[in-house]
Amino acid sequence: MNEHLTVVKHPLVQHKLSLMRDKSAPTPLFRQLLREISQLLAYEITRELPLTNKTIETPIEAMETPVLDGKKMALISILRAGNGLLDGILELIPGARVGFVGLYRDEETLQPVQYYFKVPHSLKDRLVIAVDPMLATGNSSAAAVKLLKGAGASNIRFMCLLAAPEGIARMKKAHPDVPIVTASIDSHLNENGYIVPGLGDAGDRMFGTK
Repeated sequence: MNEHLTVVKHPLVQHKLSLMRDKSAPTPLFRQLLREISQLLAYEITRELPLTNKTIETPIEAMETPVLDGKKMALISILRAGNGLLDGILELIPGARVGFVGLYRDEETLQPVQYYFKVPHSLKDRLVIAVDPMLATGNSSAAAVKLLKGAGASNIRFMCLLAAPEGIARMKKAHPDVPIVTASIDSHLNENGYIVPGLGDAGDRMFGTK
């Protein structure tokens, strides 16, 4: 991907996102919509995957047909809310390898604190897609990408549901080589570091802990 920022404006994405934003959406519906949107965003973020040809036998005759080339991609969930996007992408790309980065946001400093890191081997040879529904301050996302680069990843893309201008700027400054794919750029962050108008805390709404 050449663009640093891609906003997916497909009507289905925007419609489902509007349903998710509604504070009256129950937890099961929120999860379902997040899973569905994740597959549509995954379609966009994997648009330029390399292909190679393989000979197969159809019921009629042999043919050369395109298949994905290279090592299986790595999907990295930024815990905990990233798992909501991860589940949907795995339905689309079941052969992907999976890793997890555990970061929580200190509510006073808004800075990320690491508590877990487990990723597939050979990241340097894989396309790595990091997922987190919310790109708010960008601090946790930037920290997660830094950890992934430290583990050898060099071809990284970042997928989120919503992004704030502050988070986009933070990511671009820290990792200008990492393209971002999102469904929406919202207005701004409030004094608590939440995206406005946003959809609230994605993890709480997904897991019913609000």
